[in-house]
Amino acid sequence: MNKKFFFAAMIIFALGIFGVVNAQPTAKISRIGILAPGNSPQLDALRHGMRDLGYIEGKNLFIEYRYAEGKRDRIPELVAELLDLKIDIIVPMGPLTPVVAKIVKSIPVVFGTSSDPVEAGIVASLARPGGNATGMTFFASVLAGKRVELLKEAVPTTTRLGVLANPDHAGEAVEFAETQAAAAIMSISVRRHTAQVADDFAGAFSAIAKQRANGLITFPDALTLAHRKEVAEFAANQRLASLGGWSEFADAGGLMTYGPNLSDSFRRVALYVDKIVKGAKPADLPVEQPTKFELVINLKTAKQIGLTIPPNVLARADRVIR
Repeated sequence: MNKKFFFAAMIIFALGIFGVVNAQPTAKISRIGILAPGNSPQLDALRHGMRDLGYIEGKNLFIEYRYAEGKRDRIPELVAELLDLKIDIIVPMGPLTPVVAKIVKSIPVVFGTSSDPVEAGIVASLARPGGNATGMTFFASVLAGKRVELLKEAVPTTTRLGVLANPDHAGEAVEFAETQAAAAIMSISVRRHTAQVADDFAGAFSAIAKQRANGLITFPDALTLAHRKEVAEFAANQRLASLGGWSEFADAGGLMTYGPNLSDSFRRVALYVDKIVKGAKPADLPVEQPTKFELVINLKTAKQIGLTIPPNVLARADRVIR
């Protein structure tokens, strides 16, 4: 082979390889906007979920955070800031979801909420969301009756049940109806006490004390979660057996909790983000409901209020706080 021809061929080959290498697309960076009530462990759970799926912030994932800090009137402004950053997906957390879903129509919305997303108007149905929003709901009204049963098993003397709930929480009416039905079977009287804002808790506590309740069930939502320590302290001071919906209530000093694990649920929100990044449409992704529930018992609180948890109840606990 002619040397000049050989060198020319090698140069053309090398240029071709160089061109192919340069033509390779750079890794796509997914741009996610998170709008949360405030910083919380659930945000860490979501980030862990994204990392488990191979997303690394600063490499193939960009996350912009905005916090409402209890100022619901700022939500439209915060949403506008995120949209100006040209994010691909917005992830509203908890009680911010209904407002964000009504505002944002141009990009996918992936949510994690404790409310009933159908009643809240976020999706058309769980099986067929129908719009640009989908995700996880931690709402499960079927647990309401089970919680009454657990409280009665743990404290057989329960006859007067106080229910602390936020009436603004979509699905609360159904949850209370299920609670009443279960309580009636066990000859337990039930009275509902509401808190819509932080200032309402003092009045609710006073009403529960006047009711002379000997059992308290707190419906889980963002408001009661934020005030879980106050609820636990009130119940302990009243020597009142209390049961909440998420393990955070027991960690704060509540006697018992039964429901889904919030951190696990928010890790699963990441799966929805991943599917949409890869081309799935929110309208085609059914809203997921929790299928695994955990019973957590706080024996420190039981001792504080002078209560012995029956062995058959204690044996069923997924976690015991000693």
